[in-house]
Amino acid sequence: MKYQVENGVLLHAAALTGDVYDFVIKAPGIAKKAQPGQFVHVAVPGKTLRRPISLCGFNAEEGTLRLVFQVRGEGTAILATLQEGATLDLLGPLGHGFPAPKEGQKALYVGGGIGVPPLLQASKAAGKNALICLGFRTASAVILQQDFEQNGATVYLATDDGSLGHHGFAADCAKDLSFDVAYACGPTPMLRAVRDLAKEKGVPCYLSLEERMACGVGACLGCATPLIREDGTKYFGHVCKDGPVFEAGRVDL
Repeated sequence: MKYQVENGVLLHAAALTGDVYDFVIKAPGIAKKAQPGQFVHVAVPGKTLRRPISLCGFNAEEGTLRLVFQVRGEGTAILATLQEGATLDLLGPLGHGFPAPKEGQKALYVGGGIGVPPLLQASKAAGKNALICLGFRTASAVILQQDFEQNGATVYLATDDGSLGHHGFAADCAKDLSFDVAYACGPTPMLRAVRDLAKEKGVPCYLSLEERMACGVGACLGCATPLIREDGTKYFGHVCKDGPVFEAGRVDL
């Protein structure tokens, strides 16, 4: 079994913005198996369904997971109230993650909003060869910029209102960059833009559709999405079970 149920201990809890929270959880079993781009199922006190939350980071040696999530409903609102020392019932790691870039490759990572956290751990594999383009609504919504920079990456920012960085979208920042492989996580229009840019440059591209996940186990069908087989035929798969990371050519956006 590649995943497990584990009772994690909340070591650190902080608010990054008004509705985005940062948890560090002691969960050595899951941390040892985790891969960038995967997620965990978090049990919410008083609720039946678990919430799928992407891994922002993990440290196998320290046995810790980092979850950065946005309050989007009653379940995540309850999680945001948990205090350090609390126990969290976790199931994971789950899903197919990001493949690492080849040694020496320039790797582009484009994230939008709460799609940014899954890219932090993924980009560590590229080190100083990581080019990070991040998009947010406004300057006060920017998260994790310093974390990417501390990993040695070059970071480009974009905001919808122009209050910080480029006035526009994250994918705009990548148009004049040179890279060998692309990764993206965020809203569908951004994923399309990165896919098209990578195709134009003739480089591989991998997309995380984690934003579409609902129950996280394929039961609710909320994340059903059209996928493309190698022979060009289409079928419906589930982001939570078949992804959340897909090679760009496999997804019908």
